[in-house]
Amino acid sequence: MPNYRRPRVAGATVFFTVCLARRGSTLLTDEIRILREAVQVTRDRRPFHIDAWVVLPDHMHAMWTLPEGDSSYSQRWGAIKARFSKNLRLAGRAPEAAPLSVRGGVNPALRKGETGIWQPRFWEHHIRDREDYERHLLHCLTSPVKLGLADSAVDWPYSSIHRDRRAA
Repeated sequence: MPNYRRPRVAGATVFFTVCLARRGSTLLTDEIRILREAVQVTRDRRPFHIDAWVVLPDHMHAMWTLPEGDSSYSQRWGAIKARFSKNLRLAGRAPEAAPLSVRGGVNPALRKGETGIWQPRFWEHHIRDREDYERHLLHCLTSPVKLGLADSAVDWPYSSIHRDRRAA
């Protein structure tokens, strides 16, 4: 198994893509209240700034800025994913687990005793400069349009674009 090495830059701004194990699911938007609660509890315990966030049916994109002196985004994502999964089970709404096997062997989502709701790990990109920030912000906010889920970014209800429009 590969040993993933993630950069540890305190106070960094980082873009993420986090996916469900079962692509094509609508779990994240169906259970948006439970997801929001998991994010809020995690932020209360380990603060971070949300620059942008869009929740899509089976994955989400987020851009966070960590506090000065803190580089622990992996722990935050682990907490969000665990809280979401646990609260789904407690509410009696845990989905069917991802298939036990996929092409080429065991589904990697089920390693290490995971529930099968999430893909293990996530994709991250450290923002390098203002242009990179704007490009990833735009990607985050326009994803529902690119995926054909909405006609415009403001039509998608699960996006930080609504928070940002209220603040303007």
